[in-house]
Amino acid sequence: MTPDCLLTFVFPCLNEEQTLGACIQAVRASLDPSGILYEIVVAENGSTDRSREIAADHGCRVVPVAARGYGAALKGGIDAAHGVYVMFADSDSTYLYEDAAALYQAAVKHDAGMAIASRMIGVIHPGAMPLLHRYIGTPFLTRLINLLFSGRLTDCNSGFRCIRKADFQGWNVRSNGMEFASELLIKALKAGTKTVEIPSGLRCGPPNRVAHLRTWRDGMRHLLFILSEKPSLFEKAGLVLTGLASLMQLVARITGPLEVGPFHIFDLHSQALLLLAGILGAQLYVFGCSLFLQTADKQLSLTRKLINMDEGNLFFLLLSVMVACLALGGNLIFIWMRSGFAGLHLANSLLASVHFLGLAATLSIGLLAVHTLKKSTRTGV
Repeated sequence: MTPDCLLTFVFPCLNEEQTLGACIQAVRASLDPSGILYEIVVAENGSTDRSREIAADHGCRVVPVAARGYGAALKGGIDAAHGVYVMFADSDSTYLYEDAAALYQAAVKHDAGMAIASRMIGVIHPGAMPLLHRYIGTPFLTRLINLLFSGRLTDCNSGFRCIRKADFQGWNVRSNGMEFASELLIKALKAGTKTVEIPSGLRCGPPNRVAHLRTWRDGMRHLLFILSEKPSLFEKAGLVLTGLASLMQLVARITGPLEVGPFHIFDLHSQALLLLAGILGAQLYVFGCSLFLQTADKQLSLTRKLINMDEGNLFFLLLSVMVACLALGGNLIFIWMRSGFAGLHLANSLLASVHFLGLAATLSIGLLAVHTLKKSTRTGV
């Protein structure tokens, strides 16, 4: 190991004795002829087989990582790396490790903070990737990241990447699970880091190997993380949906049912759907507010004022909404009593009242949750 190490190759490892040795040999076969000064680190994540011994026998530096998970193992390996760049890939023999030198050279040539070996523009061997992942999961998540964070990626789930360690240290990557892959990309894109891709591929692993990936659980984790990094999406969509639904509900209350050509609108069914749309919008907006507690993304001034609302004002807002709800219920009971407990025909006006009062209650209780989270996490916004 020399102080001039340019590249550290990290293998996350959990019981990979069947494939680890072959993966190490393949990486060495790619990097040795290139003259790149490199080291190989095996981030050992609690294996109970011979993985440690195999790594040591192949001249690798073994770094124990106590925290469990794919992301935790990689973070541990990256933190321990001596190289200017850090490359990593799964140790299950599925990636084309012979592309290691080309991946590093692409990062250096383009002065990129991240280089990705894309499977989607390379050669995927028959049976190497489930059809659900190849044609639905990975393309959908990749397009979503590109849309939300202005990326030009082809494979957001590739686990074969090369990153500049100095850039990585500024991204504050937190994920310990499989969603580490998405977080790494999103943090790089949000930081404006140059990212390049090279065509690579995927091959089949050993037939009897049990994969660590769980499709639906890990896919949902990726999706949740992607959405959590874009609170403005929920903030703006929630405000637009709430505003439009409330405006149309107000028009319905003023005009009453209308005949527009062959359409009968603004009657009970329309009002009920507008109520539902308004509540969904309010929930989306409050969800966006809660996400702003863990990100420094720019907020609308309204959102900033609500998140930083004085606690005394929040108390009186909640109290006012509670009093208004009791007043509406009490007034309805009073009218019912005056009619001798007969049937009432107040549905149109009641739906409009419930719409606006329901939105106020949803928003105020949502703000109560946001302020509670803000205090419990001691997060300033």
